[in-house]
Amino acid sequence: MTSKTVIEHRSQPLKAHTLIAPDRSALSGARRIVVKVGSSSLTSIKGGISEEALTALADALAHKRNAGTEIILVSSGAIAAGLAPLGLEKRPRDLATQQAAASVGQGLLMARYTHAFGAHGVTVSQVLLTAEDLVRRSQHTNAFRALNRLMNLGVVPVVNENDTVATHEIRFGDNDRLAALVAHLVRADALLLLSDVDSLYDGPPSHGAKRIAHVSGPHDLDGVSIGSTGKAGVGTGGMATKVEAASMAAGSGIHALVTSTPNAAAALAGEDVGTWFSVNGARKPIRLLWLAHLASVQGTLVLDDGAVKAVRDRRTSLLPAGIAEVKGHFEAGDAVEMVSVDNTLIARGLVNYSAAELPQMLGRSTRELGEALGRGYDREVVHVDDLVLV
Repeated sequence: MTSKTVIEHRSQPLKAHTLIAPDRSALSGARRIVVKVGSSSLTSIKGGISEEALTALADALAHKRNAGTEIILVSSGAIAAGLAPLGLEKRPRDLATQQAAASVGQGLLMARYTHAFGAHGVTVSQVLLTAEDLVRRSQHTNAFRALNRLMNLGVVPVVNENDTVATHEIRFGDNDRLAALVAHLVRADALLLLSDVDSLYDGPPSHGAKRIAHVSGPHDLDGVSIGSTGKAGVGTGGMATKVEAASMAAGSGIHALVTSTPNAAAALAGEDVGTWFSVNGARKPIRLLWLAHLASVQGTLVLDDGAVKAVRDRRTSLLPAGIAEVKGHFEAGDAVEMVSVDNTLIARGLVNYSAAELPQMLGRSTRELGEALGRGYDREVVHVDDLVLV
């Protein structure tokens, strides 16, 4: 594929198709689907929440839910919905004002969803998550139980990042990534990413570019430049984050589709709309998915050749004897990168020691460290269960 610029093409819904595309039957026949909708599809800075757009989406999802499919809706829009009531002319940059807007807007958004789904006899619930809820074992187990029980009761959970309490240090960054992690958490069969973009294109549609209908793996996007945040000015993502989230899902065993919000009903019916990302990898523990794609890296461990082979080729834990250098400032439990002496990235993982503790441990065996420094220093630096190759 030649290098071209992908633009975010806004359009009316594609014409209805009568045939179900073979790959997309995984979406039409899915038992459990996570659907994500972006701020630009539901809100505008001047007009707040669009009743027409929200109602149309709720109609499509409620129809699918009443047909027996379990639906989780990951919905952006809380911050955008709170802008107009607060007299703000654009999305704020500072975290405190974003949190204030989210606090005002979340209630407005849920009130609209409650009314729109209620017209179809479908109950919705509000679920606000932080990154820690999905990466810490006890918390993500509780999150799974709650979401699973809600769906068992016929409820459509409406999920959003808990913007009011989230910090810059621990955030999903956008709801596309949140949706991919939620899909993984609840063992969804498919992920549907909706926005104001009807598909991924290999160039400007006005110049005769073609829709990219199917992505079977990362190689299909070689040389393609992906667009960023859309023109609406109320979101944080754009096509780049949707492609990243869809690729994340597909690489961990979940089919994904990227299309526009007006195409929701057609997409759920398995029609040939949008860009389909077919599964190209096996499911992974959610903690490792977060490490590979979302973790905020606090430092670097430089590995000698023997440690590189052990971690990369034999998939073992990282021991202090194989570390040549420590860079950065981090505490036990933080995410770090592991690189070779020539600075090639090997893996990411959760470290068991702080940057201040490690220098005295380098090049020494765990047995020697246990005898010299006491119990607690005979552990791995990064356990294999907390490590992901990248």
